[in-house]
Amino acid sequence: MDFQKGNGLVPAIVQDVLTLRVLMLGYMNEEALKKTKAEKRVTFFSRTKNRLWTKGETSGNFLDVVHIIEDCDQDTVLIKAKPVGPVCHTGTDTCFDEVNDSALTFLSYLENVIIDTKASPREGSYTTRLFEKGINKIAQKVGEEAVEVVIEAKDNDNEKFKGECADLIYHLLVLLAEKNIRLTEVVDVLKARQK
Repeated sequence: MDFQKGNGLVPAIVQDVLTLRVLMLGYMNEEALKKTKAEKRVTFFSRTKNRLWTKGETSGNFLDVVHIIEDCDQDTVLIKAKPVGPVCHTGTDTCFDEVNDSALTFLSYLENVIIDTKASPREGSYTTRLFEKGINKIAQKVGEEAVEVVIEAKDNDNEKFKGECADLIYHLLVLLAEKNIRLTEVVDVLKARQK
């Protein structure tokens, strides 16, 4: 990192690793970056306190580091993190007064849980039992759930319909994991078709 450009400091942009929402901007000196890498918790250099400051040291709302990326000029850092609680000192999710939530983010989270379960089976887990039964049973479950979605779509009970849609999406994610295909790969196909 080129700390000299900014008189010993570089901007550090913190982004939620799951939602990709920008959470905050702080500044780091070389010592803060080293501490952040070593402890896997974001530490800044506070310009007002004139000292190192670990985000969450008083509130408990830490930023747990997942990735640290330098920009092309090596004078800015992008930190992808998992926030533990609200990020801003005002109590909001981000320092830009944005809500750090997305319904679609949960799909990514669920996909990762399913993939982790495939790699490390859990005793008593329904997902583990599906993987143990193999691709034929998983594919059959997707088919069954698709039929149930069609049946519920014809009725006027939206709660049952949403439940069947959730079952279909879950089983489809299991099937994708069994085939070693990520949901983003399917989204790429949809994007290509949009043209």
